[in-house]
Amino acid sequence: MKTISQKIDQFLAADVFGVVGASSKTYKYGNKVLRCYLQNGRNVIPVNPVEKQIEGIDCVANVSELPDEVKSISVITPPQVTDKVVDAAIARGVENIWMQPGAESPPAVAKAEKAGLNVIADGSCILVVLGFSGH
Repeated sequence: MKTISQKIDQFLAADVFGVVGASSKTYKYGNKVLRCYLQNGRNVIPVNPVEKQIEGIDCVANVSELPDEVKSISVITPPQVTDKVVDAAIARGVENIWMQPGAESPPAVAKAEKAGLNVIADGSCILVVLGFSGH
């Protein structure tokens, strides 16, 4: 069984990250997580069904539209949406899923783990792990 730091290292080893629940509203966590990746020099793709661009980056509407190189996704969605995100992530071949605090649901965690995904859903926050400057 991997430790949480091993899970986080595996997650962060990806070349490109998807941010599911990305938001154009700077006060929302979906925007803060996206900007956190950018501040840390990471390649990131926002996933939002309505927005065309967030923080100057082209969005995709859903997980199934993410390019193949996206192996890690951060999820900032309500728990009932996270369940659907996990289904799409499994179908898409995503390997790592980080459910931000408040996004996790026990069924989604169980389903992702059963499918062999590296799951981070213990309350760890990427804003803390990578370090985020809110401005």
